[in-house]
Amino acid sequence: MKVDKVHRSRRLAPLLVLAQISSLQVGAAVAKGAYAEVGATALAGMRLLFSAVIMWALVRPNLRAVAAHKWRAAAALGVVFAGMNVAYFTAITYLPIGIASTVELLGPLAVALAMSRHMTDAVCALAAVAGVVLLAAPGASLPVAGLLLGGLAAACRASYVLLNRTVGRLFDDWSGLTIALTIGACLLVPVAAVTQGAAVVRHPAVLGTGLLVALLSSLIPYSLDMTALRRMDARAFGILLSLSPAVGAGVGFALLHEHITVQQGCAIALIVAASAWSVRAAGRRPERRDRRGAPARPDGAVSQPRAGQTGSVE
Repeated sequence: MKVDKVHRSRRLAPLLVLAQISSLQVGAAVAKGAYAEVGATALAGMRLLFSAVIMWALVRPNLRAVAAHKWRAAAALGVVFAGMNVAYFTAITYLPIGIASTVELLGPLAVALAMSRHMTDAVCALAAVAGVVLLAAPGASLPVAGLLLGGLAAACRASYVLLNRTVGRLFDDWSGLTIALTIGACLLVPVAAVTQGAAVVRHPAVLGTGLLVALLSSLIPYSLDMTALRRMDARAFGILLSLSPAVGAGVGFALLHEHITVQQGCAIALIVAASAWSVRAAGRRPERRDRRGAPARPDGAVSQPRAGQTGSVE
């Protein structure tokens, strides 16, 4: 009976990852649906603010026990949070959610390929480049501003991948993530207040939308991440996360009536395939070991997060 319980738990894990992806993309759709009342910067600021407040209430980090080098890592991650949120939320004002998610996925993929020393990953790189060419080629009907903002979000996402690993190693609990969210909110909320505070005053109900976006895009995915990673290996988790653009395209179509052309669909498929293959190939390579014979993970490898380290924050 115990074995059956374990099998059921493992079968449930992919559903949890798909629920996490869906929650993120629905959160983006909810935010985009409110753009008629308030701008992207305000929604991004509210997402960080509410996420930080809720995490602070749950975690209650002991700031006096945080060493200077930990503060620096958390602060850097907070800056990335602010940039990543405002870049992505602004990008979806120009692009369908599925396209914006595809461009953003290029960041983590670039990190994985840059860390690789295997020729087989050149195929992944070529597939990703082909996808980008299809997205940006003449006749693709995508605004240049949207693609540039998506590229900025991808660069921030790549930095997030590297910094999040560092913060996850330095902090044994969720304190690092809480501090980073708070710093990101402190940077972004004043900008949002100055530029779009009047719109929030005119439409106070949008604060509820901001809270919903924080729950759907941050807190619920954090919980699902941790639950899923207790039931499956990080390689399978990474492959499933590569499906985010496809889920985003479906959510955008269902909730916002966003349409994807055949050319754009092919681009999404190429980039998703490149990302999934990169993660799969990394998991099949022989494990490196240090002098003591213990597993030695390269910095760019996909690894199971510790407490306070997740892969779902956009």
